[in-house]
Amino acid sequence: MATILEASRTIDVVHETDVLVVGSGPGGLSAALAAARAGAKTTLLERYGCFGGNITQVGVEGFAWYRREGTVDCEGIGPELERRAHEMGATSPEPQSTSSALDAEMFKYVADQLVAEAGIHPMLHRTAVMPIVVDGAIRGVYTESKAGREAILAKRVIDATGDADLAYRAGAPTVMTPREKMMSVSVMFSMSGVDKRGFIEAVHADPQTYGDWSGNHEWDYETSGKEDHLFSPFLRKPFAQAVEAGLIPEDLKTIAGTWGTMSDTGELTYLNLVHIQGLDGTNPDDLTRGEIDGRAQAIHAMNALRHYMGGCEKAKLRNFGMTLGIRDTRKIDAVYNITETDVREQGRFDDAIGIFPEFIDGYGVLILPTTGRYWHVPYRALVPKRVGNLLVAGRAIGGDLISHASARNMMCCAVGGQGAGVAAAISIRRDEALDRVNIGALQDELVRQGARIR
Repeated sequence: MATILEASRTIDVVHETDVLVVGSGPGGLSAALAAARAGAKTTLLERYGCFGGNITQVGVEGFAWYRREGTVDCEGIGPELERRAHEMGATSPEPQSTSSALDAEMFKYVADQLVAEAGIHPMLHRTAVMPIVVDGAIRGVYTESKAGREAILAKRVIDATGDADLAYRAGAPTVMTPREKMMSVSVMFSMSGVDKRGFIEAVHADPQTYGDWSGNHEWDYETSGKEDHLFSPFLRKPFAQAVEAGLIPEDLKTIAGTWGTMSDTGELTYLNLVHIQGLDGTNPDDLTRGEIDGRAQAIHAMNALRHYMGGCEKAKLRNFGMTLGIRDTRKIDAVYNITETDVREQGRFDDAIGIFPEFIDGYGVLILPTTGRYWHVPYRALVPKRVGNLLVAGRAIGGDLISHASARNMMCCAVGGQGAGVAAAISIRRDEALDRVNIGALQDELVRQGARIR
């Protein structure tokens, strides 16, 4: 590969803060709220024009679709996001659980209000391109935007990019799932013009369960058995019929998945039907292919629904998600890496920063939390090795494959984010390194903020 030498330049420092959170998905938004509520001057940096990450930018509205009767769920900022959205008219009934589905568009406004209320300094439309590292510790980030290159300095930085971008570029050890084992990438979309009565009648005429997921390549799932009889808003038959009829290409047999909400006004949202395998979410060429191929597959999926799904005869595209739904890229090699045993067997930790139900979804495993079992999220899983002043929140925390299939879920990202935000603020207040932060003080503040840690 040819190279070119970039000229050196002087970069303006445009902002200084106590805690800088990079990325505003459920993990980053929760981290910023927690840090600010713990008394730290906090800044939230986001490359797009809205906060919310996977919710608002990808369009994943099922924030807690795992929740069933008998679920012991987390508490704190994660459920608060769901509750505030409901209070502000930004939710709809979620068809397969006791949770509320978030309105991805309206949640942009909900997030704005939460950020403003907490006194967080918002910085949209800036992309963090490199960490500023001095003597083995991160001191801030360089950004790129319409204003060119700028610098932001911070006492503590929380990497909530989803891909451990800052940790990786700062020199922290990370691991990457082999491409052939990575979970698929999704293009979320929604439709309008659906006849609600006709659609619901079609669903009731052929009700699907989680047991019906298996039998279509990536939809071959191992369950505990207790999930198999439960209702799932799953669609596959219309696409199989479309393939058989030659309406969509033979190689798109993988089109299948779930619908999210069906409104009285005819909007069928959060259609999670397109899943592209073999894409690396840290490779921009792969992302380009995924966006283009994914939209093409979504058009095929809509065509199949118009022909073979009741109520969809006159439906049309409402919107695509702003970007791809990435499930799996880098994870840090943390001070402690969560294990499959931890999430399957109710792992307990002295440094717990929250709890999460026994919910696993990924790598061919589906376990729903219907029995009250849960595991502790350990603080050490957020702490990268070799780089100071840095924590990681969201799906890039340390763990193996099956633990990632639990920890990657948005509500668990919010649990880790709240822990990261509080830890950053507490470490500044007590003048402690992040890998030596006082766990008692951290847990006390988390409890004060409404989190459940035991």
